[in-house]
Amino acid sequence: MPVVQMRIARPTDQLDKIIEFYETGLGLQRVGEFWQHNGYDGVMYGLPDTNFHLEFTAHEVGSPCPAPTKDNLLVFYLPSWDVMNKVTSRLEEMGYPEVEAENPYWDNAGITIEDPDGWRIVLFSSTGL
Repeated sequence: MPVVQMRIARPTDQLDKIIEFYETGLGLQRVGEFWQHNGYDGVMYGLPDTNFHLEFTAHEVGSPCPAPTKDNLLVFYLPSWDVMNKVTSRLEEMGYPEVEAENPYWDNAGITIEDPDGWRIVLFSSTGL
């Protein structure tokens, strides 16, 4: 399958808080946005560029967004604990403290945090696969 781009898309009822969490807190770069498009607003963040990106959308009349299980994760592999600690400190100052991971594997070299919608992210100290 010759994939040329990949988008992970998720609805939210708290777009402003999600923008603050992912853009200000995590430091992701906004690579696109749209407003009032068929009743939807949305922002996209590069992972690290537009070939792989994360999208959040909100509908003008709202949409229920129940949080998933505690083991549905978005994992960000970061090159060092120094980077992880800077991001974690910034998120904690914003009111997003570390939470215990459902799977203890993630606690070995990672930090788990819940975003405003209750979805969990893991900051994991590794150069990746």
